[in-house]
Amino acid sequence: MTSATIKELNSHEEILKAYPIMKQLRTHLDEQSYLDLVLEAKEKDRYKLYALIDQGEIVAVAGFKIMTTLYYGRFVWVCDLVTDQHNRSRGCGEKLLNYVHKWAKDQGLESVALSSGLQREEAHRFYEEKMDYNKVSYVFKHEL
Repeated sequence: MTSATIKELNSHEEILKAYPIMKQLRTHLDEQSYLDLVLEAKEKDRYKLYALIDQGEIVAVAGFKIMTTLYYGRFVWVCDLVTDQHNRSRGCGEKLLNYVHKWAKDQGLESVALSSGLQREEAHRFYEEKMDYNKVSYVFKHEL
């Protein structure tokens, strides 16, 4: 994967090209809902969508935004991180998340945080063992 590059996705066409990968994590979204939400988040919430591209194909995507809270200070919240199922265990997620870390540091931010579904035990091992993340809280959700 020495030829892999990381690129921000901005146009509708670029964002839609990432949909098949994002769909592997966000299974509840159809293509139009995905596009609408990404565009709204980019406009209103400073959401960034980056892709790891290897040999012309998107193999992983990361969506994140800058946040400010009293708990974490100024930081990046990783909303979405997914590697194509056929490209897992090749260092794609590590490369893309390391890019997010560098991006955050370049912005003068203090940390990077994310949540991960309770059932995603392999992802938890990746974050804790490979990427040196600490489990610091639970995330709770109330449906309205």
